[in-house]
Amino acid sequence: MEQIWNDPGALARRYAPAVYRLAYARTGSRADAEDVMQEVFLRLMKAGPAFESETHAKAWLLRVASNCANDLFRLPWRKRETPLEDNLPAPEVPEMGSVTEAVLSLPARYRIPIHLYYYEDLSVAEIAKTIGKSEGTVKSRLFRARNLLRARLEEEKDEEQIRT
Repeated sequence: MEQIWNDPGALARRYAPAVYRLAYARTGSRADAEDVMQEVFLRLMKAGPAFESETHAKAWLLRVASNCANDLFRLPWRKRETPLEDNLPAPEVPEMGSVTEAVLSLPARYRIPIHLYYYEDLSVAEIAKTIGKSEGTVKSRLFRARNLLRARLEEEKDEEQIRT
């Protein structure tokens, strides 16, 4: 297998989808996820880190993506955003499955570990390293997130049964 971990172009081609998915899971916005993804790969180009392995490169990219997504919410202009007026039409959003909707409705502290565990196939240790938390914290957040998801999906199922 070719060593892509020190080739920024190859890393971008391989891990752009994972970076985008993590950014989208954190921000809930396609435009913001694209901005985060662009910032991650700009930082990769500027920093030019030497990675020890492909796993190290992936972890670095996901960690930077997590940090950039968090930074997005700290920007001063984000604090001045106001909700849309009632008379403005909402943008069209493609249909999502109920599980995806339930995951996206979780608070970020639970959404990010769930995303990294189930969608990016990271271990608890890798998630802990990526988000800068202890393994115990990650396990706890995964446990709580699963309980929230179970409750929301059961609630949705009950509502669907009532409608039919």
